[in-house]
Amino acid sequence: MTRFVFTVHRLAAIGCCASALLAACGKAEKDEGEKAEKPVVAASTAVARVEPFTRTISAIGTVVARPGRFAALGAPSPTRVSKVYVAPGQRVTAGAPLVELEQVGFTAASSGAQAALAAAQHAYDRAVRLANEGIVPRKDAEQAAAELAAARNAAVTARRAQQLSVLRSPVSGVVTKMSAVLGASVDANQTLVEVADPSAFDVELSLGPTEAGAIRPGAHVTLSAGEATGGESLGVGTVTSVGAAVDSASRSVGIRVAVTTPRRALRLGESVYGEIVAETKPDAVVVPVEALVPEAAGFQVFVVDKKGVATAHEVKVGGRTSTKAEIVDGLSGGETIVTKGAFGVEDSATVTKPLPVKP
Repeated sequence: MTRFVFTVHRLAAIGCCASALLAACGKAEKDEGEKAEKPVVAASTAVARVEPFTRTISAIGTVVARPGRFAALGAPSPTRVSKVYVAPGQRVTAGAPLVELEQVGFTAASSGAQAALAAAQHAYDRAVRLANEGIVPRKDAEQAAAELAAARNAAVTARRAQQLSVLRSPVSGVVTKMSAVLGASVDANQTLVEVADPSAFDVELSLGPTEAGAIRPGAHVTLSAGEATGGESLGVGTVTSVGAAVDSASRSVGIRVAVTTPRRALRLGESVYGEIVAETKPDAVVVPVEALVPEAAGFQVFVVDKKGVATAHEVKVGGRTSTKAEIVDGLSGGETIVTKGAFGVEDSATVTKPLPVKP
């Protein structure tokens, strides 16, 4: 009997131990689950500040010549090149000869047009005299007048072509292009030489119609060489005009910028990257750009409470620079947000400061 009681008590003790063990295991699993649900991550934080924010719009463009300070000259009619006076890069003054075309054809055409004009004048005078005397019909005099007018136009055209047979620079500047080759045949209106005033170069940037609508003449522009940030600084400029039409090929609007303080001489046709000041808000909520985490609907940031727990907040981003972003909805300013390391944070995670990097 005594042995039976001892066995029962022993089995009961074993059962209690097993129950305690199972309860302990369950609690451990629960704790591990809670830890898995709320991970701890190391990340940097910053405070969303309320401060002035300047919204800029980036654009790519090229250096262009200012209207009236650039000339592209060509032959008035098919001919040959007889002389080339200048080379690319050479400075010239207004009126200086650049290229001379073969003169024989132009001289002959001008002389023939003058002879035809003299004959037409004589025929007209005779027709008018005879018509006044009633010898010939009045329509003969009218026909002679029309022929005289045509002869005058031909003479003027021939004389003008002869003048243009020596291509002269209409502006003082630099020869930017020379395609004339001594003795080579050229077609009518084929561009042979280009001259531009290097002190009157502008930058023409291209923007979409919506972005162009936010730009006003007089806006400040920071310019650099190339097609992205980080290029050689070219100085600053001012928007002088915003295109009124959309280019049919590129579907963009041209923004012309006068370079007010160039760091170096601009080169016609070189690529330029510009950041145009669209507006400045005195009391904007501003965060570092690394705090923005893309999501399907836009962006979110992680706001850290006093206990170090990060909560995801959807935000609407306004303007952006290379380092800062304006938040127009979702933050009011003063919140502590995750910056560096935000992409590794999950909602409700505990955020700790990252350990310093050893040198």
